[in-house]
Amino acid sequence: MKVMKQKPVAVPPSLQRRYRQLARRLADVGFITQGSVFERNKRGASGSRYQWTWKDRNQKTRSLTLSAEQYHWLKQALANQRQVEATLKEMRQLSQRILLSAIPGTRRRKPLNSRVLPLN
Repeated sequence: MKVMKQKPVAVPPSLQRRYRQLARRLADVGFITQGSVFERNKRGASGSRYQWTWKDRNQKTRSLTLSAEQYHWLKQALANQRQVEATLKEMRQLSQRILLSAIPGTRRRKPLNSRVLPLN
């Protein structure tokens, strides 16, 4: 079996730089979690006003009553989760751009359009 050597890919420096920035951003993210937290109306004199809901692995909604400290901590963790997802989305888009612009592919009669491989 013949093994082919891979040539180094000439990735545009601006795309490489942006990808590294995004990777560093991921490294700096704090705690993450999924779900949502909200403040609900206080019904009586006792009880917490904060609630956390999320989906378990069976897609069943779960809920937990929180203290004020837990609420604020989770609120930040959820914001971190949204930041991670946005960063990963941009990293995927950059990877696709690099794939199509810098890595040799097959000849095509027609160029790829955005419906085949969306880059935005």
